Amino acid sequence: MTLLAIDTATRWTGLALHDGTAVLVEQGWRAQYTQSVELSPAIATILQRAGLEPADLKGIAIALGPGSYTGLRIGLGVAKGLALAHHMPLIGVPTLDITAASVDRGRVRGQLLAVAEAGRRRITVAPYEWQKRLWVATAEPYNTTWETLLPTLEQPTTLAGEISADAARLVRQAGRHLHLVNPASSVRRPACLAELGWYRLRHKMIDDPRTLTPIYLRDPDGS
Repeated sequence: MTLLAIDTATRWTGLALHDGTAVLVEQGWRAQYTQSVELSPAIATILQRAGLEPADLKGIAIALGPGSYTGLRIGLGVAKGLALAHHMPLIGVPTLDITAASVDRGRVRGQLLAVAEAGRRRITVAPYEWQKRLWVATAEPYNTTWETLLPTLEQPTTLAGEISADAARLVRQAGRHLHLVNPASSVRRPACLAELGWYRLRHKMIDDPRTLTPIYLRDPDGS
């Protein structure tokens, strides 16, 4: 009764196996745009480590986006193939929900703002609040840049996710009301995707692998 989690939404790529009680295997790495080459062998490796075959899986949780157009297509394509071939549930989870779930509530001051890379110096962000033991998005995700975002953050805010050293410097310069989660706690963890997948599976929040599509965002100018 094991669930496989797959996250290829950005260059930060992750896989996990979770039996509903414990994480059996977790692996994360920064792919250099070779996810199409790396993903399937990596899945085979973690299944082997856990002594499992694809047919042993209970379901698959997939990071649904926003994120890289190519990365999302690769991950969802592999997830759909496994789900259809082995007649197992497929559960799509928004990328920033995974980022938020990776953050300890006690480390957050003010609202939580989850961040992911969007390419071309852009970022995708969404605000979260703690509700009923879960981080819940309070607005839809949107694309922006650090230079545009930071002047709009006037209230205490904690930022977590894919934040480069240059971006972290901009955040610190923007004011003491802005806080950064430490890098180890800010990484988008596939184990958290697996736990969100189990939550949705238990609540029968299951997607149709034949029709499930990634979440893509357009910039405000429509690009």
